[in-house]
Amino acid sequence: MALDEVLRALSDPTRREVVRLLAERGPMTAGDLGAEFDLAKSTMSGHFNVLRQAGLVVAERQGTSIVYSASLSVVEETMATVIEAFKIGRPRGSAAADDAAGDASTDATTDEAGGATSDAGSGD
Repeated sequence: MALDEVLRALSDPTRREVVRLLAERGPMTAGDLGAEFDLAKSTMSGHFNVLRQAGLVVAERQGTSIVYSASLSVVEETMATVIEAFKIGRPRGSAAADDAAGDASTDATTDEAGGATSDAGSGD
């Protein structure tokens, strides 16, 4: 999987929708997929080629039809790579985690003091 190639393929809304449809409905023929979009067959063919080259879909000839299916493992690998690259869902370092914990305790103290001040001020 080449991350750049997968991200480029997924940057187009039509291609994202093709992958979504295949993930939701299962394998579909090129004709069935094409019927979902108001695009020329040649345009859809170009989208299928980009998705296939990125490994996001698998094409299988069945008689005179080409049946596409989603390769969700490539999507999962891409998401895992992006999450890891940007450290999503992880503390950014022990100092940042300590600062966040310190801010939380300061906010709790401020809230309590603010509440007391606010209650006292409301009697005026």
